[in-house]
Amino acid sequence: MRLGRDARCGDGGALGAPRTADGHLAAPTILASAIAARTSRLAILLAAVPIPFWDPVRLAEEICTLDIVSRGRVSYAFGIGHRAEEYEHFGVAMSARGKLADDRLALLLRLLAGETVEHDGRKIAVTPGCATPSGPYLLIAGGSRAAARRAARHGLGFISQTAAPGLQEYYEAQCRAAGTEPGVVQFPAPNTPTAVFVADDLDRAWEELGPFLLHDARTAASYRHGDDTVASISHAESVAALRQDGGPYQILTTDQAAEYARSGRPLPLLPLCGGLPPEVAWPYLERAAAASQPA
Repeated sequence: MRLGRDARCGDGGALGAPRTADGHLAAPTILASAIAARTSRLAILLAAVPIPFWDPVRLAEEICTLDIVSRGRVSYAFGIGHRAEEYEHFGVAMSARGKLADDRLALLLRLLAGETVEHDGRKIAVTPGCATPSGPYLLIAGGSRAAARRAARHGLGFISQTAAPGLQEYYEAQCRAAGTEPGVVQFPAPNTPTAVFVADDLDRAWEELGPFLLHDARTAASYRHGDDTVASISHAESVAALRQDGGPYQILTTDQAAEYARSGRPLPLLPLCGGLPPEVAWPYLERAAAASQPA
């Protein structure tokens, strides 16, 4: 019920799931189905789905079912993962992740298109197919030229977690070379937060939320040893440093949040960040929803 209440508050916007071990829900399509069942307008993006760890046939079945349940409101950004521990857990060779991702993605796209595919000596089709005529919107998530090439080769949009110079132009050039049309692209804007809370009293909010945000920051940074290129990573070692950093984790006043919304800038919400209890997160989420309403 708490999940449904949080989701309904963001109906018409976009909400993220917790990213740490505290309260982490490890079945994204089931979580998305629960959110879809409790909302009617909320756009849901699963990002990123590490495709080397998924059976493409099973994933196609879940995507088609979720497209029907959500009435086409769920989109997907596919990545290849970056943690050696995950590859070891799934028994997948990390050195082969690029080819494995391409092979599984190619099969997945054909199944989502409604084709009957011969695979491993079997004929496979997914029925019923997607409710959306063209299928759900799909993108590639990554921060490398290899990810840009993968998106271009398969005719998909591209979400990058880094603002690497020339990467967008490279993606567009690869699309032209592959004969595909560039899709939606998203690159992190300078000085733009990736996790926002909205408060009336900033000092009190940092006192209440700070330990959870710092826990999330430390955990995320531990997954990216020595990597300073990812927009959502902070290397702050204290709540005070995290606040002073003015980086990915920010707490805004209602007026500041409203100005963000009016100017067309994203207001990325992570209401359960770092295992934040729902009863604590709820008032911040309500203020964010109110600030996002048209004047």
